[in-house]
Amino acid sequence: MVEISRILTIEVNGMQSGDGLVIILIILIAGFWIFLYIRNRMKGTMESESEGLTLPEETPVSSDEVTRLLEENGYKVISGKQRIPIHITINDGEPLHSRLFIDYFVEQDGVYFTVKVAKERKPMETTGSSIRDHLLAFHLLYPQTSGVLYVDPQQHRIQCIRFQIDNEDEV
Repeated sequence: MVEISRILTIEVNGMQSGDGLVIILIILIAGFWIFLYIRNRMKGTMESESEGLTLPEETPVSSDEVTRLLEENGYKVISGKQRIPIHITINDGEPLHSRLFIDYFVEQDGVYFTVKVAKERKPMETTGSSIRDHLLAFHLLYPQTSGVLYVDPQQHRIQCIRFQIDNEDEV
């Protein structure tokens, strides 16, 4: 019995005393490094998803036909018209200026949308290219929104338009 315990204390599979501690330290360091790597990758993913302009804070909006239509359909109007200035330069030449206007921001069940109101002088066809040309910019500016509501007050109609951008072209 004394001989067995002496053998166990001298060597276990060729390891010397202190080797177990070194192995545990290596495992802890590797685990910590893997944790930091995964955390940074997830943080980078979350930051890239939240790029874009920040949603405006809730402000009172005067009631009109469009806001009543939105509220009747369960949307809470968060903010009124937002002006987004755009600075454009072509070939390092004279700077050009433009702007985009978003009519409203709304929220429904914790989900946010930008709102564009239909205009008679600038009608939008219900084709993919027309919707893209008229509304995609608003979603790209505010990627934290779930889409764009296109409100036609004359027809009392709200269309919820959602964009999904794929990395691959489909044929």
